[in-house]
Amino acid sequence: MNSKNNILFIPLGGVNEIGKNMYALRYQDDIIVIDAGIMFPDDELLGIDYVIPDMTYLIENRNLVKAIFLTHGHEDHIGAISYLLQEINVPVYGTKLTLGLVECKLKDYDITNYTLNVVEIGDVIGAGSFAIEFIRVNHSIPDGAALAINTPAGIILHTGDFKFDQTPVDGNVTDYHRLADYGDTGVLALFCDVTNAIHSGYTPSEKVVGDVLDNIIRNTTNRIIMATFASNIHRIQQIFQLAHKHDRKVAVIGRSMVNNVRISNELGYLDIPPNTYIETEDTDLYPPEKILIISTGSQGEPLAALTRMAFNRHAQIKIGTHDTVIMSSSPIPGNEKLVNRIINALTYNGATVITTRDAQVHVSGHASAEELKMMLHLVKPKYVIPFHGEYQHKNAYRLIATSLGIDPNNIFMLNNGDVLVMNEKEALVSDTVESGRILIDGRGIGDVGKVVLRDRHMLAQYGVLTSVVAINKQSRQILSGPTIVTRGFVYVKESEDLLDEAAHKVRLALEDQLASGITDWAPLKNRMRQVLQNYLYEQTGRRPMILPIIMEI
Repeated sequence: MNSKNNILFIPLGGVNEIGKNMYALRYQDDIIVIDAGIMFPDDELLGIDYVIPDMTYLIENRNLVKAIFLTHGHEDHIGAISYLLQEINVPVYGTKLTLGLVECKLKDYDITNYTLNVVEIGDVIGAGSFAIEFIRVNHSIPDGAALAINTPAGIILHTGDFKFDQTPVDGNVTDYHRLADYGDTGVLALFCDVTNAIHSGYTPSEKVVGDVLDNIIRNTTNRIIMATFASNIHRIQQIFQLAHKHDRKVAVIGRSMVNNVRISNELGYLDIPPNTYIETEDTDLYPPEKILIISTGSQGEPLAALTRMAFNRHAQIKIGTHDTVIMSSSPIPGNEKLVNRIINALTYNGATVITTRDAQVHVSGHASAEELKMMLHLVKPKYVIPFHGEYQHKNAYRLIATSLGIDPNNIFMLNNGDVLVMNEKEALVSDTVESGRILIDGRGIGDVGKVVLRDRHMLAQYGVLTSVVAINKQSRQILSGPTIVTRGFVYVKESEDLLDEAAHKVRLALEDQLASGITDWAPLKNRMRQVLQNYLYEQTGRRPMILPIIMEI
């Protein structure tokens, strides 16, 4: 492709997955970044807190990056911004609530050198060769925006996360007219959220949930604990209003929930009725039927407030028969086991649990099939690129697009790291850049890799065994040991003969090695490990992690 107007689109995260959204657009020596999100770990990532995109491409081209544009304030779109800004200090643009949540996050990470620029819906921001307009769309958080990006090759429209809600809680309807204006002008490419492409029809309005919750609260005499996403401000607004309507006091539990409620209230996105909000420690001052608690933990997160309540580890809230717990969310793919674990624990403690299986206590914030068709009709793009979905969602969207007459050759099923080159005449995947996932464990960034994860799986599956021996290097004599210590492998009191025989075999092997003149510790440790692995697998069929230790005396 020899056109000087080539635009490069590079997903660094967010395709073939739900989470860690990050996309780069490049024209010659100008790059803009759209979103910088995280993804929560699955069961295979033992001990990992969350996952961020590999930012190598942006870091290597840091001098070309002009700005970062954020579509909305969900963690899978802003959660990695702290890590990106530590590497690339460029202006960040977003709507007021989005940047309010970002600023709180940056303060948590003690990042002080940053530039946040609040934009209003409808504003157009220049960044290098690009001009970006923020267009209102509906989602499960206020201030969501699609981005219309004017480039030298044509208009690119990024939907952000969206659905078409005709009765949004805040009254701000998607700007259909502006989307249609761009469709009439001509859109080169549409990058579309396809999370719900496998679902037919339309995604219900958030107000449907409000009506269902109204009925549940009216007919419940227990204390109510409502678990939902901390960023679902529309849901939280309805809960406050319904609690006030039914004469209940509201307490908010969970660090992210408390922060989001505070920020949304301060910025005017949340209207808390008077005499409704109380502190958690004051809930005991009221009878159960007068209390409603909004909590984090709807996804079964191990450290979330609801999890601590369910397993009796919360300092103030004890779950019992006087509680009704409403799980006002659907499990994110991969979280089903965690959520079921919490539901079982809550039920065991006597609580009544209401989930989406029982009532429509949650609706998605993403467009279903008919809304995706409507977006295509409004925008009329030449090229279509599905994002924010696993492959099944992308494939369902491809079928939707082709059913509307989109040329299959103009639908690009990208992988993270692909470089899609576009101009007004053609588009193709021309290259790949380094991409993938960076694992965050505590304060460690990327220091947990395949080897560490493999070791963690071994520890989780078979435990660990340590063999300690003291050797005089001059005389090449074993002074003491081997002493075997094990955790998570066998019950020591019932396996003394096994461990004694293992120690004996190690001693014989070491004496043989030492007698042959070997004094370097490395081959001796390898021999200890080999003898133990062979013997223990022969006797138990297990492969514990083995740590040989030689003390030189």
